[in-house]
Amino acid sequence: MRTPIAVGETHTMTYVVPDNRCVPDVFPESPEFQTVPRVFATAYMVGAAEWACMEALRPHLEDGETSVGVHVDLSHTAATLPGMTVRYECTVSQVEGRTIWWDVQAFDDLGPIGSGRHARAVLDQERFLAGVDKRADQAGVSRVPR
Repeated sequence: MRTPIAVGETHTMTYVVPDNRCVPDVFPESPEFQTVPRVFATAYMVGAAEWACMEALRPHLEDGETSVGVHVDLSHTAATLPGMTVRYECTVSQVEGRTIWWDVQAFDDLGPIGSGRHARAVLDQERFLAGVDKRADQAGVSRVPR
């Protein structure tokens, strides 16, 4: 890491929920998902929480480093409608070597919608991609280039 990240560091990110980040959009082929109202999906809420933590970590990474999510424990407690803004507040709560833990809180225009913890591990990107390629070969599938 270029610079150490410290316990107590905070980061805030805002996200305006678009219409295509609702529950039915998670698995369009699922009849079960299609019966749920068009509200911000938990899957996307978690993804945006990861995004906020990734943003917080980015200035600390060396060129050639990346991070991957290794733990998520978030509660989703209120429905958010498309067009509403979600504010994520993440605070570094623990640093264990190259694994960073955040306490995350999410709020929409009306109040709290979720909270919990997320951890990311800092990795060498080339080494990580080599491991992904090896797994793709073992599984007989192609890795989609980025």
